[in-house]
Amino acid sequence: MLHLKLPTDPRWVNIVEKNIDEILTDHAYCEQKAASSAISFIIGFPEYSDLVAEMSDLAQEEMSHFKMVHDIMVERGLSLGRERKDAYVHKLRFYFPKGGSRVESLINRLLVAGLIEARSCERFRLLSEELQDKKLARFYKKLMISEAGHYAMFLRFARQYGEREVVDKKWQELLDFEAQVMKELSTSETIHG
Repeated sequence: MLHLKLPTDPRWVNIVEKNIDEILTDHAYCEQKAASSAISFIIGFPEYSDLVAEMSDLAQEEMSHFKMVHDIMVERGLSLGRERKDAYVHKLRFYFPKGGSRVESLINRLLVAGLIEARSCERFRLLSEELQDKKLARFYKKLMISEAGHYAMFLRFARQYGEREVVDKKWQELLDFEAQVMKELSTSETIHG
């Protein structure tokens, strides 16, 4: 369903289990950034009422996920700590060249957002299946389902606002690029890297 070209190496879960505090902090910031991204779609493209409505709901949902992760951290005696740079997201955001029409810019941003959600979904599936901590595994299973819905929504909007054939070609090229990015980053204690 996700069509990712390079699956996450299952050994990534071993990195996670040895660095769970770091992963939870990184995850919390990922949720906060996802909420900010949803808000930026509203600010940047207010004329698309259907998009604005969905992004409003998404921003609230992502902040509720942030709170859930933060609550888990507090339960474990952890504090949030400083924000981490997300090299994965940074590389994806600069894949598409600047310029072009407003609609093209929207479609490009939707595709990148969809891919980030797809990779998160895939990673959360691994965590739900492989983590020794069963409470955390159940938590990630719930989030995996949510991320799958977000991925589908972003892709649906991109196809709605653009010509299907063009959008699908861009999507395939972005998936190819993302596979190369994953070859570089799949060894760190972060959600995406």
